[in-house]
Amino acid sequence: MMRVGHGFDAHRLVEGRPFVVGGVTIPFERGPLGHSDGDTLTHAICDALLGAAALGDLGAHFPDTDPQWKGVDSLTLLAAVHEQLVRHGWTIGNIDATVVVQAPKLAPHIATMRDTLAETLTLDIAKISVKAKTSEGMGYTGDGSGIAAYAVALLTSLE
Repeated sequence: MMRVGHGFDAHRLVEGRPFVVGGVTIPFERGPLGHSDGDTLTHAICDALLGAAALGDLGAHFPDTDPQWKGVDSLTLLAAVHEQLVRHGWTIGNIDATVVVQAPKLAPHIATMRDTLAETLTLDIAKISVKAKTSEGMGYTGDGSGIAAYAVALLTSLE
């Protein structure tokens, strides 16, 4: 059996926070505001994986009302999501994700993001696609006040 899940996440960009995307810290004057490290890409991937397995969403598993998740590295959350998938009999077929942000330019960091995500999920890098787009100056991603990410994941049942 195969299942597809879709994930979305968005965060406001603020001063005084590291800019973390796909587990990679990128030099920039602002970063995503969030209870965890605000890694929008990793959060969208987590939601896509959880959705495909019908296991809820990131907030249900790691609520922002729980102080143990304050400032947590989102790769820790991704690893925990992966463990849940395995326990429920799922394997990841592939992940396709898109980050939308006006600045900074993410293209020089995409290979490192893919490596980091693949290592966290113990996947072949060929199963992870990450793309970066701007929104041509439109909306919160275009005016520089926010970042968004979309992800789609394919799961296959181990049974």
